[in-house]
Amino acid sequence: MINVKPTLEKISPDFGSSILVKKHVEFLKKINAFWHFHPEIELIYVNKGKGKRHIGNHLSYFNNSQLLLIGSNLPHNGFTDRLTTNGTETLIQFKPDFLGAHFFEAPEMLAIKNLFEKAKKGILFGVKTKKKLGLKIEKITEKEGFKQIIILLEILHTLSKSDDYTILNADGYTLEAHPQDSAKIDKIFKFVNNNFQNHISLDEIADLSSMTVPAFCRFFKKATNKTFTKFVNEIRIVHATKLLTESEMSIADVCFECGFNNFSHFNKLFKEFTGNPASKYRNEVLNFMQ
Repeated sequence: MINVKPTLEKISPDFGSSILVKKHVEFLKKINAFWHFHPEIELIYVNKGKGKRHIGNHLSYFNNSQLLLIGSNLPHNGFTDRLTTNGTETLIQFKPDFLGAHFFEAPEMLAIKNLFEKAKKGILFGVKTKKKLGLKIEKITEKEGFKQIIILLEILHTLSKSDDYTILNADGYTLEAHPQDSAKIDKIFKFVNNNFQNHISLDEIADLSSMTVPAFCRFFKKATNKTFTKFVNEIRIVHATKLLTESEMSIADVCFECGFNNFSHFNKLFKEFTGNPASKYRNEVLNFMQ
């Protein structure tokens, strides 16, 4: 039987700590993105960065900043091209029971417990919450021990009270934390990310995966809950949102640059994926950024 689950990532806090806190001031290209999951909850704040999100079945592009809470065992890919030279990324990882098996069962902690449940589908917080918590999240790297735990609880409390958020993987899935060999699915994701601007045939990708085309199609649908063609088109549309936001290319040029060879098909898929035609999407993003 083919394993379809992502790799279980082992996370080890420093000695004497129950949480792992990291801050990156630049994107280190030697750290390769890979499809993985872990029982730890992950809070990510990117300040002045940009890149692609791939969380469960959700694909999108972000520009400038983001605040995410990724729950236990939610598969995700490491973010790519996520930091500018002036950007920072703060990452906090902790197990749901890092303060004991029953700590979050207390009535006062019920809102945070519910937050952890929602996070299993991935939560993207909005501008209001980012402004309220961004600096506090960055400052946690300067604290240690008890003070770090107190600040984390304050952050989680604020997040639990926020109504400024979007569930990213609402129709997706979470996993039981069993280590799985995900080399095959990770290899497919990397190949598509590197080659989506060209035509990728089912024969080509099945051969890369050492499977027949029918076996590959069954495998991929089971692993991602979508067809391979839909996945490739979503990668292309996400790249299109990046180009529409950051370049002055015409919409037709964006279409062909992203690997589509039919402009009307591109427009149809773009509207299905984003809710707006490409021209309206660009105008709304540019007006928001002004």
